[in-house]
Amino acid sequence: MFISVVIPTYNRLPILRKCLSALEKQELSNEIDGYEVIVVDDGSTDGTIDFLYEKSQEFIHVRLIKQNHAGPGQARNNGVQNAKGNVIVFIDSDLVVTKTFLSSHIRSLKNAWKNFNNKLCFTYGPVINTANFTDPTTERHKLRDTSWAYFATGNVAIDRGVLEQAGLFDPAFKLYGWEDLELGERLKMMGVKLVKSYEAKGYHWHPALTIKQIPDLIRIERERAKMALIFYLKHPTFRVRLITQYTYIHRFLWEFLTLGGIINTNTLKPLLNLLINNGHPSIAMEILRIPLNLIGVREIFREAKRLAIR
Repeated sequence: MFISVVIPTYNRLPILRKCLSALEKQELSNEIDGYEVIVVDDGSTDGTIDFLYEKSQEFIHVRLIKQNHAGPGQARNNGVQNAKGNVIVFIDSDLVVTKTFLSSHIRSLKNAWKNFNNKLCFTYGPVINTANFTDPTTERHKLRDTSWAYFATGNVAIDRGVLEQAGLFDPAFKLYGWEDLELGERLKMMGVKLVKSYEAKGYHWHPALTIKQIPDLIRIERERAKMALIFYLKHPTFRVRLITQYTYIHRFLWEFLTLGGIINTNTLKPLLNLLINNGHPSIAMEILRIPLNLIGVREIFREAKRLAIR
């Protein structure tokens, strides 16, 4: 069995190096014949391409594919279309994995194939969020690391044929968010099952919150809102409305919790600064999520009105 690890990247060079270094240290089980790491650069401007050329002897499993900036969905499609493997592993470029990462995914995948008597499944490994750039894999698993997403490409492995049968990622998702969950809806319709691979751990590096990050976080929420409507138009179900928060329940909830927007990213800055300066950036981030959710939900309804979506 040959594995292709597909990684889209865009201006994440410092953590990408740690990601690739961890993948070079894999301890492979006997059922794995080999693996490649396909890095799809999505138009980075931070020197990623030059770095990978310079370090080609260090990262011997890496194959580089370049594309103009078109989003992670198109990047993953390019990676799959150029892959040699019969199993595809998706991770993000800010994920650092353990030495047994690939072997754990394959062991869980093969056991599931045997139990189901088919290959209609994928394995999902834990994604542990950390702000520890120096040694990310020392982070413990926390309750807030739990994800309820069905198919999230931060850490999954799937048979290539099943993936291609589902149709890969929709390139209409050009901005941030939802392209993997939308593919997950199609996989679910095919009867593809989620299998947890608890030992295939990945450590997702997020820099600790700073006030300077807030404008970018607001931008991401607005992009997610636009992509949420593409998701809903492809799958106009109440389930997708719930996933994307495109409901009046969510609108009421976030309006209520922010007093109609009085509690916002500006009015919260003194409290956020206090928490950050006293070593509690994660608590600050959880508080900041409240007005960010309001921004996202308002943007969804604004965009839906503009597009005359009911």
